[in-house]
Amino acid sequence: MSHTSSRQLPDKDDTPTAEDPTPTVLPERRSAEAGRRDDAHRDDEEAAPTDTEPADTEPEAGEATAAEDTAADTSAAEDTAKPGDTSTADGTPKPDDTPEADGTPKPDDTSTTDGAPKVDGAPETAPDPEATAEAEAEAAPDTRAVPETDPETDPDLATPDPSSPDPSSPDPGAPDPTDQSPAAPDSAPARPGWRGKHPDAARVLAWTATGIAVALVLFALLVPNDLARFTPSRFVRIPAEGILGAALLLVLPPKPRRIAAVVGGVGLGLLTILKFLDMGFYWSLERPFDLVLDWVLLDDAESFLKDSIGGDGALAVVVGVIALAVAVVALMTWSVVRLTRLMASRRHFAGRTLLVLGTAWMTCSVLTLEVAGVPVASRSAATLLENRADAVRAGIKDGRAFAQQASVDAFADTPSDQLLTGLRGKDVIFAFIESYGRSAIDDPAMTEPINETLTAKTKELSDAGYSSQSAWLRSPVAGAGSWLAHSTFLSGLWIKNQQRYRNLTSGNRMTLTEAFRRTDAWRTVGIMPGVTRAWPEGKFFGLDHIYDSRQLGYQGPKFSWSPVPDQYSLAAFERLEHGKKHSKPMMSEIILTSSHNPWAPIPKTIPEDQVGDGSVYDAIHDAGKDPKEVWKDPAKVRDEYRKAIQYSVTSLVDYVAKHGNKNTVLVFLGDHQPNRTVTGDKAGRDVPIAIVAHDQDVLDRISDWNWTDGLKPATDAPEWRMDTFRDRFLTAYGPKPTS
Repeated sequence: MSHTSSRQLPDKDDTPTAEDPTPTVLPERRSAEAGRRDDAHRDDEEAAPTDTEPADTEPEAGEATAAEDTAADTSAAEDTAKPGDTSTADGTPKPDDTPEADGTPKPDDTSTTDGAPKVDGAPETAPDPEATAEAEAEAAPDTRAVPETDPETDPDLATPDPSSPDPSSPDPGAPDPTDQSPAAPDSAPARPGWRGKHPDAARVLAWTATGIAVALVLFALLVPNDLARFTPSRFVRIPAEGILGAALLLVLPPKPRRIAAVVGGVGLGLLTILKFLDMGFYWSLERPFDLVLDWVLLDDAESFLKDSIGGDGALAVVVGVIALAVAVVALMTWSVVRLTRLMASRRHFAGRTLLVLGTAWMTCSVLTLEVAGVPVASRSAATLLENRADAVRAGIKDGRAFAQQASVDAFADTPSDQLLTGLRGKDVIFAFIESYGRSAIDDPAMTEPINETLTAKTKELSDAGYSSQSAWLRSPVAGAGSWLAHSTFLSGLWIKNQQRYRNLTSGNRMTLTEAFRRTDAWRTVGIMPGVTRAWPEGKFFGLDHIYDSRQLGYQGPKFSWSPVPDQYSLAAFERLEHGKKHSKPMMSEIILTSSHNPWAPIPKTIPEDQVGDGSVYDAIHDAGKDPKEVWKDPAKVRDEYRKAIQYSVTSLVDYVAKHGNKNTVLVFLGDHQPNRTVTGDKAGRDVPIAIVAHDQDVLDRISDWNWTDGLKPATDAPEWRMDTFRDRFLTAYGPKPTS
């Protein structure tokens, strides 16, 4: 009975104390507990999941406690083990003594079935069934509730085993149960990485990277596509697109979320590139980039760079632009992916943040709150994409719309003998002065010197017997695109993009120059110093002969973009055409390019007899200003632009005053305004136009136009669209249109 009760009732000393957290295991209970541990160990192996956690997973608090308990059990077992005991620290047999799963001993087991040591050479005996049953009963766990007992009332519990060491006496060879340090591994641990060695620096870098990612995304969503609207207030807005995009990424499953983050980052990068393109086009052409029609202009931009800064410089710029575009897409993709991972790891915080931002956006939108005139609730990116989609649809339809407009021509069926009857016998010159815009006359920084030049040249013409009148035309372009303005003026159609230009030049629309040729009453000539290669469109404009930069005989240097100085171009015109005797009067179209961007260096007016083959301009070019230095200061740019306009106007008027005659008629105008560096914001697209004639009857025919006398148009002078001039001119100097 005492043996049975000792198995059923635990000893109070088994409970760990503060001094000794390791419970004492009585000898008679050791084998039963070992059996229970074996059963539990086998159950754990059978129930263990096949998938393991990653090696870098932190142990949960419960797992750490279990590990500590196991260590304590091991220490206690070592304290109570008898000398020569072959069991392990937890009371289970050592690996080489472990019985088979069916309870039978291993072949090399050194004990008998009853636990007695086996004598070498003794015969094998069958196990006793009763002993086996008793052993199984001892090994079976007792699930009955056991009341707490006092060792003083139980003699079996109160009498310790004399062969067992005193639990209160620590074993010098046993490990300290309070030592929680892990055991040394078999091999040296892997050396920690940079983050492990420098956790503070790694944390700072992580927060910095996140801040950069947030800044890049906000920049892409909030930056305007026009440098004129680039103000700090644009970046203190709440972007609706960012809130909606983040909410979408937050609710998606992991794999679709990763795909959406990459797609969104690429899209954000492309949006940023589009805004950069718009900035450039607004700066140079006063309009956004056309996704359908403007790609061809990138080639023209490269040609302009080659002419301005040389082939190597142009190549460097092109490579830099391509690298910037790739970097923008890569950085935006990285930013979105990083922020998406951060939101997914902190879903609750991210959700609350989006809720607050969404509420703030709706409040600001309803109350129309603004900062420096800019709404706080922003949807500018969505508006930009919406407008661009409309522009793409309009661009696709524009070809058909333009074809319908071009099919209507009031003078298409006018007989040639009834065209331009009011100018028969006159030498007519149509001259375009590059970048000669209204800002040259109205801008306070330029108006005084320009007006002095125009007043002096009006008097010079008057002294030579000429009269003049002037007004304003509105160009379809600004900053660049001269050929579009020339085509608009000559065709009577609004040529605002390259697609319209191509459709025009591939059709049979009658231009002003073609009207002169069609009458067979004029020889038609073109002086095109800006044309440096084949120009097949020239046939469309009805010119009998075109002199480009290669046919003018010029042997001097280029002045930045301009291949030939204006004074030389006019001298070549006089030498090649106008100064020769012809059987017919002459109609000529002359393009003056010296006032083309970048306006440095600028040619100077020299005595005509010194022009020669143009080599005299080498010294003038070398003494001129470096455009790279000029463009560091907008004030210097405006000053050089003003000087270039004065040079071009002076060269043209001096030529007419000297080489013109009583039959000379001059129509000269600017093709477009200069870019924003000169004009500033919202300067408009008006350009001045003037008609000069020795015969007063020529000007009397346009008396109802109410133009201003002289070369300088008044502020309130008529302002017409440039595409209306052709019909007005043909009407004033010919019969009424047939329809």
